[in-house]
Amino acid sequence: MTGLAAALAAGAALANGTPGTPDAAPVPEVAASAAAAVPQASVEVDAPPALKALLDQHLDIARVATLAPGSTLDDSEWARLIDGAPAQVRELLETEGYFDPTVIVARSVGNVGERHVRLELQPGPRTRVDRVSIEVEGPLAAAAEAGDEHALEALADLRQAWALPAGQAFRNPDWTAAKAAALARLRAAGYAGASWKATAAEVETAEHSVSLFLVADSGPLFRFGELVVDGLVVHERETVEHLAALAPGAPLTEAVLLDYQERLQKAGLFDSAAVTLDPDVSRADHARVLVHLKEAPLQVYTFGIGVSANTGPRASLEHAYRRVFGYALSASNTFSLAQKKQTWTGEISTHPGENLYRELIGGAVDREEGDEDIVLAQRVRLGRTKDTQRLERLVFVEAERSARTTTTGERLHTNTIAYSINHHGVWRELDSVVLPTEGFSVSLQTGVGHAHGSAGETGPFSRLYGRFTGYLPIGQAWYGSARVELGQVVKRDAVAVPDSQLFRAGGDDSVRGYAYRSLTPTVDGAESGGTSLMTASLELARPISAAMPSVWGAVFVDAGRAANGFTNLTPAIGTGVGVRWRSPVGPLKVDLAWGEETHSVRLHFSVGIAY
Repeated sequence: MTGLAAALAAGAALANGTPGTPDAAPVPEVAASAAAAVPQASVEVDAPPALKALLDQHLDIARVATLAPGSTLDDSEWARLIDGAPAQVRELLETEGYFDPTVIVARSVGNVGERHVRLELQPGPRTRVDRVSIEVEGPLAAAAEAGDEHALEALADLRQAWALPAGQAFRNPDWTAAKAAALARLRAAGYAGASWKATAAEVETAEHSVSLFLVADSGPLFRFGELVVDGLVVHERETVEHLAALAPGAPLTEAVLLDYQERLQKAGLFDSAAVTLDPDVSRADHARVLVHLKEAPLQVYTFGIGVSANTGPRASLEHAYRRVFGYALSASNTFSLAQKKQTWTGEISTHPGENLYRELIGGAVDREEGDEDIVLAQRVRLGRTKDTQRLERLVFVEAERSARTTTTGERLHTNTIAYSINHHGVWRELDSVVLPTEGFSVSLQTGVGHAHGSAGETGPFSRLYGRFTGYLPIGQAWYGSARVELGQVVKRDAVAVPDSQLFRAGGDDSVRGYAYRSLTPTVDGAESGGTSLMTASLELARPISAAMPSVWGAVFVDAGRAANGFTNLTPAIGTGVGVRWRSPVGPLKVDLAWGEETHSVRLHFSVGIAY
C-alpha cells in the first residue's frame, strides 16, 4: 500500500481541502550568452489528447518549446529538465488518477544542432475508487446516536450524496470538489461551523484502486433564537416575524432560510429581501437570523397592453396599495378591457399573520362575449388564504349573480343567483414555478351552494374540479408535458346555476384548434355552459438550436369538451405545432393548431403557465 505522491500529498494530509491540478511552475530562467548562441530546443509529447494537454500546459520541458524565437537554453539547464521530466510526468498524471505510467524519453540532435526530446507516455490503467468511508464527530454524531431525526437525515444525506462513489475514476480535482460539496451539504443542514477533521486517499498501485477516508467535525447545530431586522419604515415587524414561520429552537437549515427569503419576496411588500445566518458559533443554540429589507412603494399603478387569441386586443390598469389608510392591509384593483372580455377584480387583504394566513374580501365584475351569447357575472367573496412555495389554499364564501343573453336566434335573457362555500388548493412539486421542465402541479376546487334563477328551479348544487399537469425531461434535449382536466357540477336537472359555475372548453390552455369556450353544449339553439368537463393534452418540445437554447419548437395533441353529463361528452381533437420563447416572466407560446371537427387552422398565443 502506498500513499499519494507529491501532487496528492496535501490531499492525503489532515486538511480541509486538496489542491487540484498543480499551478504552472515558473519557466526556468534562460541562460543567454552575448558571445555565442546556444542551439534551439524542441519537445514532442506523445500522449492521449487529454493528458497531452495537461502535460503541454504544466510540464517544464514542454513549456520551454513555447519560448519566443531567439531565446536560448544552456546545456546544463537542458540536461536538468530532461532528467526531471519523468518524475514530473508521474506527479501530473497522479492528479488524473494514473499512478503506474510508463514514460520513455528519447533525445536527438538535428542537422543544424537543434536539440530535440520526445516524451512517449503510456498511462496504464486508471485508478478507481474502491472504498469510501465518511464519519462524523461532534454534536451531529451524538445526536444521531441518540436517534434524533434531523441528525439521522443529515448524516444519511451526507453519505448518499457523496460525489465520488466507489467505482468512479479517481481524479484529484474531483476529489477536491467532492469534499467541498459534502462540506457545503453539511453546513446547509444547519451545521454552519462544520469542517473536515481529517481526509485521506490511500492508493493501491498494483490494484489500481484508491480508498477514501473522511472525518468531519460537525460543530453545533444552529437553532433559531432571534430575528435581527433592518430596512423597515412603515410596515410592522410582526409581519416579518409571521413570514418567518420559525419556532424557537428550530434548526436553521439552508432550505429554511431560503424559504423564508422567498416568502418575504412574494409577500408583495418589499422590493428586495435578503436572509442570512449569523455564523457566530458561540450563539449556535440561540442563533440570530439577519433580515435586510427594502420596502416597495406604498402605491403603484401599472398600465399594460396586449393581445390574446382568446379575447382579442387588451388594455389593462392595475393599482396596488400596500398599506390602506395606514393599516396593515393590502388592496389591489385591476381593470381589463379586451375585445371580447371586460373585467374588474378587487381585493383587500390583511398582511400575513400567524401560520401565514391572510383574511380577504374581494369582488369582481366580468362581461364575456362568446360566439352566441354574452355573460355578465358579478361576485363578492369573503375568505382566508395561505400561500407557500409548494401549497396555495383558499377558503371562502361567495355570492354571485350571472346574467346571460343569447345573441343568435330568439334573444333570451336569464338571471341566476348562487351562494356557495368553496375550497381551492394548488400543490406544486416543480423544478421552477415560472419555467418548469420537471415535476407536477395539482389544482383542486370544491364547492357547495344554493342557487335560484329565472331559467330553472331553486335548489342545492356542488362543484368539483381538478387539473393535473406533469413535466418530464426526455433524453438530453427533449421535454414532455401532459395535462388532464376534469370537472363536474352536481345538481338536479331543473336547478339553474350561474354560467360561471359551469364549464366550457376550447382555446388556449384548453383544446387548441377551436375557438375560445366554443366546445360546450347547445341549449335551445344557443351555446351554454356544461355540467361536465374533460380536457387532456400531450406536448413534446425541444430547443430549436444550441445557439438559441431559450427558443423551443413543439408538437402537441389536445382533446376535450364540455357537456351535460360525461355520457354525452365526445372529445374534440386538436393537433398542431408551436414555438416557445422561455422568457424570464414565463414561456411565450405561439401555436398553429388544426381542429379535426372544424377542418380549419387557428392561431393561438399565450404567456405564462396556468395552474
